[in-house]
Amino acid sequence: MKHSAPRYFALIPAAGIGARMASGSPKQYLPIGAKPMLRHTLDAFLSSGLIAHTYVVVSARDEYIDAIVPPGAATVLRCGGASRMESVRNALRALEGELHEHDWVLVHDAARPGLNAALIDKLIATVGDHPVGGLLALPVVDTVKRSGANATSVSTVARDGLWLAQTPQMFRYKLLCDALAAATDASVITDDASAVEALGLSPKLVEGHPRNLKVTLPADIRIAEMYLAAP
Repeated sequence: MKHSAPRYFALIPAAGIGARMASGSPKQYLPIGAKPMLRHTLDAFLSSGLIAHTYVVVSARDEYIDAIVPPGAATVLRCGGASRMESVRNALRALEGELHEHDWVLVHDAARPGLNAALIDKLIATVGDHPVGGLLALPVVDTVKRSGANATSVSTVARDGLWLAQTPQMFRYKLLCDALAAATDASVITDDASAVEALGLSPKLVEGHPRNLKVTLPADIRIAEMYLAAP
């Protein structure tokens, strides 16, 4: 059976509290340059002509999101959970009936403000009609050490075949629903690809860019600002 032209939807889980940032508000709302971190992330999807619609997942009591999302630009889902996995799973459940099983969902971390339309378009074009889906990632280029007691180096890990996962991670709606429904331990499912891998499937790795870093610590803000200031 031939399916209609593929549709691509962005899903941004943004219900975290950003404890490691030691700030007065969730880190996704901290300023990066002239605007909040989450707005940079949202604008990346709004600037891509391939994205049919964008959804932002926040906690039920989020007091900041209404000032971030331009009217009509995206849909806010107030069903965020205690973990990233739970937030995505709740959002997918909320979208039942709106998304078709073969629609693609691009899940992206709110704390990766360096995403741009070029990376989104590259992911979509490279994954193509892959039967599983794919994700942006970076090949490991540094020498990798395994530590022992007292932060001592005990061995060198071969970096061949090692990648650092980024987002967006792009999977068909039904597959992503099935993968997260089958997941029982949120501490093991650290990203959407790991849930899909747990089903015995192998997503495609698409080389991303260092600008798409995840802002985790205060020092990361300055790095993100440098990338965003670059042409």
